[in-house]
Amino acid sequence: MPQLSDLPPWVVLALRVGIIVLAGTGIYLALRTALRVGTRHIIDLRLAEKGTRDVPVAELERRVNTIATLVLKSVGTLIAIIAGLMVLDLFGIDIGPALAGLGIAGIAIGFGAQTLVRDWLAGIFIVLENQYNTGDVVRIVGVDGTVEDFSLRRTTLRDLDGTLHTVPNGAIVVASNMTRLWARVNLDISVTYDTDIDRASAIIDRIGEELLADEQWGPRLLEAPSVVRVAGLADSAVMLKILGRVHAAEQWAVTGELRRRILAEFARAGIEIAVRQRLVVSSPDQPKTGQSSEEAVSTDDADRG
Repeated sequence: MPQLSDLPPWVVLALRVGIIVLAGTGIYLALRTALRVGTRHIIDLRLAEKGTRDVPVAELERRVNTIATLVLKSVGTLIAIIAGLMVLDLFGIDIGPALAGLGIAGIAIGFGAQTLVRDWLAGIFIVLENQYNTGDVVRIVGVDGTVEDFSLRRTTLRDLDGTLHTVPNGAIVVASNMTRLWARVNLDISVTYDTDIDRASAIIDRIGEELLADEQWGPRLLEAPSVVRVAGLADSAVMLKILGRVHAAEQWAVTGELRRRILAEFARAGIEIAVRQRLVVSSPDQPKTGQSSEEAVSTDDADRG
């Protein structure tokens, strides 16, 4: 059986390089599997300790994928660097000066990249505190959108217009997560002053109950939307506040369907939704440069009269 020393040098070198590449790839793949299993196990333990077993499966999946992807990217880069240095050593290249140079360069970059360090630290705290994950709908630095990608340095959001926003994590002071565990339908309906408020409220409450019992919409709700109070008295409208709990990320669709049903039921019941309007009446002899106060008539004033 031929010995390794009997093979040509270039074959031995190719074998050693192949072993390093295969070992690095195997470690990376094993780490990817272990990370997903281990991260899920750790999260399950933390949820059990806090007694919060009602976390949706979709949110748990997003949390696991976000943490596992971040760790995998960092460790994968480290594996690639180590394998590259080992291959250079096989070719007889002295990696000592290279390592020393990397150390000096790291110190120089550390002094000149304070913003980068701040972004990384902010990203670490976002992960540790579970502020948001990939797939969540959030509001950060005045931008609303779905988190498409997240790293320790930056967060990438896509808004409803399809615009992709890249936000450095260090610039995030307040992160508002709109898809955590549950959300709320928060809707104001304006009706005219001559409306029977009790009747209008009863119609809205009935619509909420029907929505909860609906086969398509019911699974999205946690409780039926209902009128909780008179929210305000405007110049020409009475504001009714409607609240209801839904599953995370369902508030927009449920609110839209609720508006549609309320509009249809109010039309059948003859209930008028108040709309602020202003009508300006001018005389044919009215100068174009001005207008007297008597000739400007507001429908709001007409309603009150």
